[in-house]
Parts: sequence; structure tokens; C-alpha cells
Amino acid sequence: MEPEEKNISHLESLHVIADAISRTKDNFRENSFYFLLWGWLITAASVAFFILQQYTTVHIFFVPFPIAAATGGIVTIVRYLKHRSVAPTESYITYFLSRLWMVLGLNFVAVVFINVSQNQQPFTYTLILAGIGTFVSGLVMKFRPMTVGGIVCLISAMVIVYVPQDYRVLLHGAAVVSGYLVPGYLLKASNK
Repeated sequence: MEPEEKNISHLESLHVIADAISRTKDNFRENSFYFLLWGWLITAASVAFFILQQYTTVHIFFVPFPIAAATGGIVTIVRYLKHRSVAPTESYITYFLSRLWMVLGLNFVAVVFINVSQNQQPFTYTLILAGIGTFVSGLVMKFRPMTVGGIVCLISAMVIVYVPQDYRVLLHGAAVVSGYLVPGYLLKASNK
């Protein structure tokens, strides 16, 4: 037995298309949460790292980054799973972006592990990964501020090699403000 095809009018077809576009825009605005979450966590970790390293005798001045990563990872997974249970279907674009960031997240872990194992700061490479993700997300969503934010992260990754090691974390934080927070707030405010 073959499923019966339902004939719908042109007006109903346009309504279905408009609804799908509207849901895609809502999904894009929903992505602003993740950019803002990670933007604030990484910026705060960068500033805390700098203060602990420069103005205290704490030897584990790097600890804000693992705390930020654990917090962000848990919040991201919980929110994603909650959203997925409420809206089990997702557009191809949403599917692609979620998988892109999942792969980049795994690569962030690998890059940090490799750099720390070699007694190197991972800021250059984490900015490259952030730049790739943000740049591609901006292109896919056709959201220019995010594309520009990705470019800022990539340029910052090249500039950071010329910055004294003690101040690289500050450039890292500034790049995240430009690459995640500014586009995140603009995306959140878009098409309300």
C-alpha cells in the first residue's frame, strides 16, 4: 500500500515555506545563545588567566580555562538535548552547524591537549578553530557580522605570534569579544 499524496493549494504551500523559513530564522537566533555563552566564558577565563598569572603567586593560573570549558560543555549539551527533545526535527543548515561545532569542539580539546603537553600556549590554534567555525557559520547563515567575527579570529591568530607571551591571553580574549560576543548580540537582536 502506497502512502496517499495530499494535494495542497498554492496558498498552503506558501504558508508551509514561510513557516519553514521562520523556524530557520528562529534557529539562527537560538544559536546566539551558544556564541554568547562561550564568548563570555572564554573572555572571562582569558582575563582571569592574565590576572592570576601577572598579579598573584598562584601556580595554576590556567585553571579558569578548564572551569570555563567544563561549564560551557555541560550547559551546551544540556541545552542542545533539551531543545532537541522539544523540536526533534531540524533543518539541514541547523544539522550542519551543530555537527560543525561538535567536530570543532573535539578539535579544541585535541589542540589544547597537544599544546599543553608540549608546554605551549594553545591560543594561536584555538583562535584558528574559532575563526573557522565562526566564519563558516556566518557564511552559512548569511550573517555578515559573524563572518567578520570569524575573520577577526583568524587575523588575531596570525597577530598573536608577534605578541609577548604574557599578553597573548588578552588578545585571545579581545578576539573572542569581536568574534563571538559582538556577532552573538547582533544575531540575538536580529529579526525580532
